[in-house]
Amino acid sequence: MKKVFLILLFVGQVLLGQNTNELFTNANNLYKNGKYEEAIELYKKIENNGLISSELYYNLGNCYYKLNKVAHTIYNYEKALQIDPTNDDVKNNLIFAKRLTLDRIEELPKSLSQKIETAIFSKISYNTWGIIAILFSSLATLLFLAYYFSDKSSLKKLYFTLSVVCVLFLLSSFGIAKHQYNKEKNTTEAIIFTEEIIVFNEPTQSADEAFKLHEGTKVLVLDAVDEWKKIKLADGKLGWIIAKNIKEL
Repeated sequence: MKKVFLILLFVGQVLLGQNTNELFTNANNLYKNGKYEEAIELYKKIENNGLISSELYYNLGNCYYKLNKVAHTIYNYEKALQIDPTNDDVKNNLIFAKRLTLDRIEELPKSLSQKIETAIFSKISYNTWGIIAILFSSLATLLFLAYYFSDKSSLKKLYFTLSVVCVLFLLSSFGIAKHQYNKEKNTTEAIIFTEEIIVFNEPTQSADEAFKLHEGTKVLVLDAVDEWKKIKLADGKLGWIIAKNIKEL
């Protein structure tokens, strides 16, 4: 019975994969023919099946861009970058999409460590850093075994030195992976989905108005109280908005 279940599960996965590939191909063809809304429907079906990818959100973003839906465009490009931070096509298109937004928010100056993290570490996902750590772990193990079984003192010294270097790289890679994971886990970003909203100083509509935001702007979500979300902008401004006006990434 267990074998029959596993066979049915395998067949189901194969059929699902074939169906998804067919949907993706059909959606791409619809996009090429300018039928963007129909293409979006097929891409959404793939997403609902749980088969998400950077390419899927990239294509969705392209469809919404053609329909001039700013918030949806930026949201999907940002989702694509969450999955694959190295996708240059998404980065380039996101630059054009952000030019459609009304808000011009300048980021606060970054420290040296933040610049290094953005330029190097953040370009690789924590999953990739974890894989790198595993590779260094395997290499360190092989080098240590080579050191242990080697008869020549010169080779033993070389293998031992290389194994220590690999351990150092292992620890560094693991540390970066853990830092990236904690950062992503504890960071909630969102996109404004309302054409224009008022941001208040406190989580009540009777509070003073802090500033206004427009669709497509990315914010950092810090806290939540009832139907309100506390947000922070890249320039450091803080405020409260009603949660239904944003969509979290």
